[in-house]
Amino acid sequence: MSQEFDLIVIGSGPGGYVAAIRAGQLGMKVAVVEKDPKLGGTCLHRGCIPTKALLHTAELLDQVKKAGRFGVSVATPQLDMDKAQGYKNKVVAKNAQGIEFLFKKNKVEAVRGFGRVTGVTEVTVEDGEGGTRVLSAAKILIATGSVPRNLRFVPVDGGRILNSDHILNLREVPESLVVLGGGAVGTEFASMFASFGSRVTLVEMMDRLLPVEDEEISAELTKVLKRRGIDVRTGTKLSEVQAGNNGVSLQLEHDGVDDGLQAEMLLVAVGRAPVTEQLGLEAVGVQLDRGFVEVDQWMRTAVPTIYAIGDVVPTAQLAHVASAEGILAVDHMAGDQTARPINYDHIPSCTYCDPEVGSVGLSEATARERGYDVAVGKFPFAALGKAAILGKTEGFVKIVRETQYDQLLGVHILGVHATELIAEACTALQVESTTEELFRAIHAHPTLSEAMAEAAHAAHGHAIHF
Repeated sequence: MSQEFDLIVIGSGPGGYVAAIRAGQLGMKVAVVEKDPKLGGTCLHRGCIPTKALLHTAELLDQVKKAGRFGVSVATPQLDMDKAQGYKNKVVAKNAQGIEFLFKKNKVEAVRGFGRVTGVTEVTVEDGEGGTRVLSAAKILIATGSVPRNLRFVPVDGGRILNSDHILNLREVPESLVVLGGGAVGTEFASMFASFGSRVTLVEMMDRLLPVEDEEISAELTKVLKRRGIDVRTGTKLSEVQAGNNGVSLQLEHDGVDDGLQAEMLLVAVGRAPVTEQLGLEAVGVQLDRGFVEVDQWMRTAVPTIYAIGDVVPTAQLAHVASAEGILAVDHMAGDQTARPINYDHIPSCTYCDPEVGSVGLSEATARERGYDVAVGKFPFAALGKAAILGKTEGFVKIVRETQYDQLLGVHILGVHATELIAEACTALQVESTTEELFRAIHAHPTLSEAMAEAAHAAHGHAIHF
């Protein structure tokens, strides 16, 4: 029997569930189709939240190991991986329950099963037990997310060779771990397991880690990770891998020279692929490019009744991007005349390794490529009182501005709590702040946020404390 809704969302990740809640707030009758037992999608169950929970465990372990330098005597700290996993699972479960509550509050109906688009206003849901349910709605939103991308010649099996889903559930820390991929995911896991006690090798095919970040950030992060004992190998390709009972054997290539490497486990973290297969999209006229759904500035596909957001569209695969796109799509569906397309230059990027990386806006290189007359200001955390208090003095804040109108173009942070500090820069870019306004704003002392004002001073050629 067909059921009538104003909006059907396929996928309950941070794009889908946020869009559904927004639609409920606007008075729409909404159904969310989810194939997994719990709401929340990859971000909550296999990505952002569980990863950051374990990274917090890693951070605490490192802090306790260094407690003596702050005058606190403790016994030798030990990692209990079972308890760490239990803590992680509780965090995930609580957040999933929160989404269930929000659905009830906003009258959003959760429909369990695999949703397939069978018409421009119709979704057929298979419950996995032979049953089907046909839903119809004025609008459909595709928010099915992504899965770890595999390499054809690397047999990921969850045993010796893992992807990011597998490694989140390890109950024992491997003695040695090779991480293939120096993007955000790979760098975070490399940092985490180095803290847990693994001997980590981080392999990246590009010439630097975090290739989407400012080059100076990447260079300094590489130095810090090496000082932490991580073997960082950039400009290096994996050409062959074999898994055995005792570990994995890898053949790496760097500058035309082959090098063998042995490890207990290999983590493949080479990106994520959009989940668009078997959804029936092309059959109803939705256009795809290499698996990604093509959309306009309002997140609308070639079929006016169907929208798509998040990891299935060719924008940054970040939870907060999916959420913003979800709100935009729903507001456009509802005819909100104040809705504005997303400025993707103003999307923050965060990597939760130790030290953290946070950035927003243009890198120095990109700003110059776009023709701006660029000035740069940097301020090291080593010159900051609060960083010294915390014993976390690695890294710096870098501000990129243009000189004619003093327009703030980008902010890049490597250091303690960078993923929190970047929020000030996001707001500054959103309100079209000048760099002068950043340093005119009085920042409390002693705080880490002072580094932002100091870097703004430096961008004008008059750093105060450096």
